[in-house]
Amino acid sequence: MNTAAIPMKVVGPINITSREITGEVNVPIATFETPLWPSITRGAKVSRLVKEGIRAVVVDDRMTRSVIVEAPNAERAVEIVNLLALQEKEMQRVISTTSRFAELEDFHFQIVGNLIYLRFEFFTGDASGHNMATKAADALINWLLSKNADLKYVSISGNYCTDKKCSAVNGILGRGKYVVTEILIPQGVCEKVLRTTPEKVVELNIKKNLIGTMLAGSIRSANAHFANMLLGFYLATGQDAANIIEGSQGMVHAEVRNKDLYFSATLPNVIVGTIGNGKDLPFVQENLRSMGCLDEGIPGENGRKLAVIAAATVLCGELSLLAAQTNPGELIKSHVAIERKKAK
Repeated sequence: MNTAAIPMKVVGPINITSREITGEVNVPIATFETPLWPSITRGAKVSRLVKEGIRAVVVDDRMTRSVIVEAPNAERAVEIVNLLALQEKEMQRVISTTSRFAELEDFHFQIVGNLIYLRFEFFTGDASGHNMATKAADALINWLLSKNADLKYVSISGNYCTDKKCSAVNGILGRGKYVVTEILIPQGVCEKVLRTTPEKVVELNIKKNLIGTMLAGSIRSANAHFANMLLGFYLATGQDAANIIEGSQGMVHAEVRNKDLYFSATLPNVIVGTIGNGKDLPFVQENLRSMGCLDEGIPGENGRKLAVIAAATVLCGELSLLAAQTNPGELIKSHVAIERKKAK
């Protein structure tokens, strides 16, 4: 099998405080955008100059798959959905036949005419859970059809998941790991390391990330470049890179607190895993092991740890870029200096 070589460097270390990981961690980033490495490194330096570094919380953890079935009419569609709400134990029994780890956490529905869209949400352990969720959903749809002869199969994927597409539903309900990261940066550190002020970062976040994004009509998103850090992290850790589409939907919140800078990055759709397809490659195994994400323990712990590291990496890169953009010319000067080859 041929492979594509992508430049990869280790950045950091990033200082993180969370339930999943506390301390400094070096992070592998694979990218062709070479200024990304020093940019994340600058954000990481800031994290090490703050006692608790970047604080991170995993709000939620679930993988989704939606299915479509067709009822004879809308009245019957409502009846089916109401009956499903009373059969969660039976649905979990069906799911248990497909996986040792998959658990039904919840389900949501939408009815369009006589069409029923069911969005199943599963806990999938340390796997990102694409196949596990699809396998469980496939068993559920077969079970549902077997119990209701008047229902018709339409699709195993109804786009209400929503997989690898921007959507409001993922931003609201989450898909993957929902992670919030935050840091309180002293004014002096902000001025010395980031070469800006807390006030300038807050003002730029409002005018660029909030107002500018609103003008662009983006969906459930207010950030400068979450996708850059996520892609580099996903490629280095064997993830399905297309998931940066929903992963890049997230919010930056910044404010001045007693002259210091409070900076936060919220990512409701961090889709990562430490087991599954792509994780057995030698370089991926090495990277996961170096970050402590292959430890034995409770199912799901390694996956959440990896999500926390990914989100902290995003915060570092986001903070550094916004700081650079408060200064006229800094962004292009750094890109030209790093990316343009000198004439021989």
